Amino acid sequence: MQNPSTGTARGNGAVRSGQIADTLRAVRVRRVPPHAYFVVSAVFHYLGPAFAVLLFAHVQPLGVAWLRIVTAAAVFAVWRRPWRRWRSADRATRRSLLAWGALLAAMNSSFYLAIDRLPLGTVAAIEFLPVIALAAVAVRSRRNLLALVTAVAGVYLLTDVHLAVEPLGLFFAALNAALFALYVVLAHRASRNPAVSGIDGLALAMLIASAAALPVGIVQAVPALSDPGLLAAGVGVGVCSSVIPYVCDQLAMARLSRGTYALLVSLLPATATVIGVLVLVQIPVPLEVAGMALVVLGVAVHRERSPDIPGDPADIPAGPPDVRSGAAPAPTPPPDSDR
Repeated sequence: MQNPSTGTARGNGAVRSGQIADTLRAVRVRRVPPHAYFVVSAVFHYLGPAFAVLLFAHVQPLGVAWLRIVTAAAVFAVWRRPWRRWRSADRATRRSLLAWGALLAAMNSSFYLAIDRLPLGTVAAIEFLPVIALAAVAVRSRRNLLALVTAVAGVYLLTDVHLAVEPLGLFFAALNAALFALYVVLAHRASRNPAVSGIDGLALAMLIASAAALPVGIVQAVPALSDPGLLAAGVGVGVCSSVIPYVCDQLAMARLSRGTYALLVSLLPATATVIGVLVLVQIPVPLEVAGMALVVLGVAVHRERSPDIPGDPADIPAGPPDVRSGAAPAPTPPPDSDR
C-alpha cells in the first residue's frame, strides 16, 4: 500500500516541477524582444496573401479567404481546444469575441477582394492609414511625433494610388483598412484579457470567423475542395496568413503598448512591397523605395513609453506572459490607485 504522505509529497513535487517548467518557458519567451515577434508577423502577414494571389486563377477570392480562415480555425481547435475558455468566459468577453470573429471574417474577405484588383503593396499602404490614428493618440513626445510624421510621409510615397484605375479595388482596400484598425484595438484588448488569455481568445475568434464566412466562402471554395493540390495550397495560405502572424501578434501585443504596435504597423507596406517583388514580381518605382526607407526610419526613431511615467494603462508594459496561452496577465494597480 502506498504511503499517503509519500503520495502527497510526490504530488507536490510534480506541481513544483510543472511550475518551474512554466517559469523557464516564460523566461525564454521574455528573452525574445516583442519587436522580433512583430517582424515575423509582418513577413507572414503578406507572404500568405502573396501565395493566395497565385491561387486566384483557380479559386475565387472569397473562397481562398474562407480556406484561410477555416484552416486557421482547425489548427487552433486542435492546439488550444478553446471551447473550454468559452464556457468560463463572462458575457462581456463573449460579446467581444463574437465581434472579433465577425471582424476577422469581414476583414479577410475584403482584403482578398482588394488584392485581387490592386498590387499588394498598395493595399498594404491603404491598410495602414487608419491605424496611424491609433499611433497618433499615443504620441506624447517630440521624438515620437517625429517618428509618426516620418512614417506617414513614407506611407504617402508608398501609396501612390491611381484613383481612376480600380475604384472597386480601392473601396475594398479602404474597407479592409478600417477593419484592420478595429482588429488592432480588439486584438490588443484580448491579448491582456485574463478571461481568455490571448491565443485562446484568438482561437475562439477564428472559430467564429469560420462560421461567419461559411455561407459565401464555401460556395467559392468548391474547386479547391475537389482538388488535393489546390486544397493543400489553401491550407498553406491559412497557416502562413492567419496562424503564424496572428500568434506572433498576440505575443507582441502582450508586451507592447497599443500606440507602439500601431506605429510598427507602418512596416507592413514596406514588407508587402518586398514580398510583392519576390513572389509576384511587382516591381516598385523609385518613390516607393524612398517611402519604404522613410517608414523604416520612422519605426527606428520611435521609443516606447517608460513604465514609470503615469498615463494611459495601455502604455504600461504587461508582466511576464503565460506561455501556455501566449498572453500576459494584466498589470496589478497600486493599492491606493483610483479605479
